[in-house]
Amino acid sequence: MRTAEKSRQTNETSIFVAIHLDDPSNVLIQTGIGFFDHMLELFAKHGRFGLHIKAEGDLHIDSHHTVEDVGIVLGQVVKAALGNKEGISRYGSSYVPMDETLGFIAVDISGRPYLHFDAQFTNPKLGAFDTELVKEFFIAFAYQSAITLHARVLYGENTHHQIESLFKALGRALCQAITIDPKINGVNSTKGLLE
Repeated sequence: MRTAEKSRQTNETSIFVAIHLDDPSNVLIQTGIGFFDHMLELFAKHGRFGLHIKAEGDLHIDSHHTVEDVGIVLGQVVKAALGNKEGISRYGSSYVPMDETLGFIAVDISGRPYLHFDAQFTNPKLGAFDTELVKEFFIAFAYQSAITLHARVLYGENTHHQIESLFKALGRALCQAITIDPKINGVNSTKGLLE
């Protein structure tokens, strides 16, 4: 059972995240930021994950700490749930069209955290969500999960559509990368180790 959970408490946020990589039946997201909740639900739905996130943060200041800290803890539980990574495909990629927009994500569960992020959002705010925080979430997630992650909006006009395409593509690419391939003996690396 590839599951993990973690709680993280700081002076700015209180975060709980639980993930089940192989059972998508239970998804419950509560961060206090409606648009962010919607994006995380899409991530879980398209990734075929069970995901429970409960976050309380200093939203009277802004959404930054909450979004970043959710990314941190989500990355940590994904890494923990994958364990020694034996048998996983390791690589995944997905193009996701969303009306006029096309988003792309490629991931390598390599143990080497890296983010390349290529997206420009013309609308600075969607509801209570600052759109510049999309990159902050991706940074936190990539580095805490130790995943190489490339994210790009190839084209599009609507900021909601652009961000939605990235979260859906992230779920789909990660789902592909964590899939167990019976033809893989040990880990999918000539090193014999994926840290």
